Amino acid sequence: MGSVRKASAWLGLVEDNDERYYDDEYSEDAETGTNQAWTTDPRVQVAVETAEDRGRRIATVTPDSFRDARGIGELFRDGVPVIVNLTAMDPADAKRVVDFAAGLTFGLRGSIERVATRVFLLTPADTQVVTGEAAGRKADGFFNQS
Repeated sequence: MGSVRKASAWLGLVEDNDERYYDDEYSEDAETGTNQAWTTDPRVQVAVETAEDRGRRIATVTPDSFRDARGIGELFRDGVPVIVNLTAMDPADAKRVVDFAAGLTFGLRGSIERVATRVFLLTPADTQVVTGEAAGRKADGFFNQS
């Protein structure tokens, strides 16, 4: 496998079908002969489990059509902030999804904010969005050296 192909496979741009580097016996238990997950340090927790325990999850959705709006609604209804990326949609369907999202956030007392061109953040009522501008700049800070 060439270096360009390796880099493309590492980035996920092409399928990595080079079997030379994989060893299927790494997770086989010597005593029972069954495959088990790796055991790590008990102080280390998987990020997904920790995020679910603390309620700190954000969903990113890139819908292909208006049919995907239901998934956006279900995530938001469960209290998960949702980033909706509409760049892959045609403008007519994207407008319908934005209208749906606006109604959804209004109905559940959340908020909708445009993050970038055709990218929106839907936040539930109990979520506060903190921007880095106010915390990063102070009137008497480092750059005010007069």
